[in-house]
Amino acid sequence: MNSRVHRVAILVYDGVKLLDVAGPAEVFGEANLLGTDYRLSLVSTTGAEVTSSIGLRIAVDGSAAAQPDPDTFLMPGGDVHPRTPVPRDLAEAAKNLATRADRIASVCSGAFVLGASGLLDGKRATTHWKITGELAARHPKTHVEPDAIYVRDGTTYTSAGVTAGIDLALALVEEDHGPDMSRQVARSLVVYLQRAGGQSQFSAPLQGPPPRTPALRRVVDLITADPVGDYSLAELARRLNVSTRHLTRLFREELGTTPARYVESIRFGVAKSLLDQGYSATQTAAMSGFPSYESLRRVFARELSLSPAAYQRRFATARRESSQ
Repeated sequence: MNSRVHRVAILVYDGVKLLDVAGPAEVFGEANLLGTDYRLSLVSTTGAEVTSSIGLRIAVDGSAAAQPDPDTFLMPGGDVHPRTPVPRDLAEAAKNLATRADRIASVCSGAFVLGASGLLDGKRATTHWKITGELAARHPKTHVEPDAIYVRDGTTYTSAGVTAGIDLALALVEEDHGPDMSRQVARSLVVYLQRAGGQSQFSAPLQGPPPRTPALRRVVDLITADPVGDYSLAELARRLNVSTRHLTRLFREELGTTPARYVESIRFGVAKSLLDQGYSATQTAAMSGFPSYESLRRVFARELSLSPAAYQRRFATARRESSQ
């Protein structure tokens, strides 16, 4: 094992999400208990303490510019971005640390700070599934991978939201000290060493704003109220008293999809909820409107790269796995 000192600088700011800081820090701290030597420093743009997104104050070790050259620079996220532009002093502090570090990493919306610093130009990157579209729009030179838990492009790492920072930190520990060390850390923290599937398994596609058109809003209400009903194009058009051509155009213009695919997406959301509640995959298929378990399995494989059973093992609340 490489036991040399490894300096990790974490740049914090007002509104930073506490778990984006604490999650990776705990991974490095746990690795230290097992024999590594990560030296963590919390820094801010000016060296003053900051206030996290939940109101807790965070003391820092000094300003970004005054810190020794880090081996790893970590940029955590916060709800403040991308709602507001990244302040110039924060972007400059990130760039200063990045140019002095051997590798850089971001958690969640920390990718917006790296992007504002020009550090993601020409690179692959990811962020929280809710804001991947905004990252791609704001930084067109960055190739955004919306379903990744984390992405490595050379010496630049970016991760999805919140707890994905733990996945990222485990990957960094593995790079530094090998898979045995990262596995021991994961076991100690009771987390997955490497989660199967992408972050779409955690997304909630039906929690976004409802369709603007009353006819399309009725489609959502109809299917969620009775997922097993007949929702062919002709039947939907009849229920809504519109032509099939008009209904198809509404779906294409407002939702960018077809009626059949949208019906499937709602049933998919219902199926995930039923699995969360502990229903079997076969029961779920019948109750959510899928014609068979196999059709349900195909949708899960396409959307999540997971089987319904694998999804349920991670998220069901009504059943517990037996201890090993």
